[in-house]
Amino acid sequence: MPTPATSRLTRLLDLSTHIEPHERRAVALALLCNFMMLGSYYILKPVRDTTATVFGADQLQYLFTGTFIGTLIASPLYTWVAARVTIRRLLPGVFWLWVLNIVLFEWLFHRSPDSRAVAAAYYWWFSVANLFMISVFWSLMADLFAAPQATRLFALIAAGGSIGAIAGPLVTRFGVHSLGLSGLLSVAAAGFALVIVLVHLLMREKDRLRASGAEAQHTTLDHGLPGNPFAGFGEVLKSSFSRNQAAFMVLMTWVATVAYFFQTDIIAQRFSAVEARTVAVSDIALFVNVASAIVLTFGLGRFVTRFGVTAGLLLNPIIMIVAFVALALSPTLLMIQALQVARQVGQYAIARPSREICFTVVEQGSRYKTKNVIDVVAYRLGDVVSAWILTALRAAGFRLYGATGAGVVFSVLWGGAALMLGRRYEHLRAQRAASAPARTFRSAPQTLTRPPAGG
Repeated sequence: MPTPATSRLTRLLDLSTHIEPHERRAVALALLCNFMMLGSYYILKPVRDTTATVFGADQLQYLFTGTFIGTLIASPLYTWVAARVTIRRLLPGVFWLWVLNIVLFEWLFHRSPDSRAVAAAYYWWFSVANLFMISVFWSLMADLFAAPQATRLFALIAAGGSIGAIAGPLVTRFGVHSLGLSGLLSVAAAGFALVIVLVHLLMREKDRLRASGAEAQHTTLDHGLPGNPFAGFGEVLKSSFSRNQAAFMVLMTWVATVAYFFQTDIIAQRFSAVEARTVAVSDIALFVNVASAIVLTFGLGRFVTRFGVTAGLLLNPIIMIVAFVALALSPTLLMIQALQVARQVGQYAIARPSREICFTVVEQGSRYKTKNVIDVVAYRLGDVVSAWILTALRAAGFRLYGATGAGVVFSVLWGGAALMLGRRYEHLRAQRAASAPARTFRSAPQTLTRPPAGG
């Protein structure tokens, strides 16, 4: 018999979207896991941003380049491991590695607090590992929920992360003086230890849903993902669906670069004190996380359910076109803050959950291997290219209208990639729905339903 607290949670979740009774436990576990993961992540993120200040803004492109090189090494290594252990061991293993690295850096910071080498190592490790962590979580979500479920539920699950993104900085803000850097790292490590427990519970929930025959992905986790370490890269090159995903990701980072250029330039002109600049940036981050949590909890799920995933993918580029035009007409601090809020809310509360839904219609191997290449390597490729573009723009004295023009062009291209991705997703979803009655799930190899050539 449900407790009053459980009933209240169920009613709260149902305000966001319709949740079937058999889905409630999985949704609650996924929401809590995302909350703990991003809450702990946002305790660690200020440490990464602080290490960047050791090198200065004129050296950031080298940190970005080092991060990209790290992803090129880590991604094939991840695929190599995935071929040799079962998915059931791979998923918690990623988070165990994260916890062990936190403990290692806690010791290194304590031993050499002023070391530039340790600062650079932490920056590169964190910038590579955080994308793996988030990618692996959403891989599990795409491997747990079927496409119709994901359309209803992914926005709500993402809301858990946005709420965690509010809680994490609050822990840092109020705990840094009493706990110190070492204490904060310990709190984050404990948070990720709880994430590992929740990942195990989510895997059990996947087994339960599969055994019951309820609507869900019917793949298993008791096998590895065969293939060479570069299989994910090959899939991106030969699959139009994966190429659309990669293009969507890269163009999203390019749009972010133009917005970041404006933020850096205008805030630097408006405020002379570093503290005032920090407050201005922090205000944007806080508003973004609050707005994202509201949009994800009460808006996006119903929007995507009613208008479709393609509409969800297109919404963010359209918002950015309008935002860049508005900035060109009124280049003020208030407008750049509005631009950054629009971009980040759109990216976290609209683009990410809409894009994650698309991975529910590909084969299981692609959810873990190809998705990882797109989420990590393509993202960091966009970062490093945009970082050098930003450096060139500064050197060339790039002006307002040229920058806003570039923002509009990138947003239009992003919209084109979103449209193609959404249409291909709808096609693959219709194909899977049509073939579902003929499918059987007797063993792991039969669960890997591959999209047609070129998909």
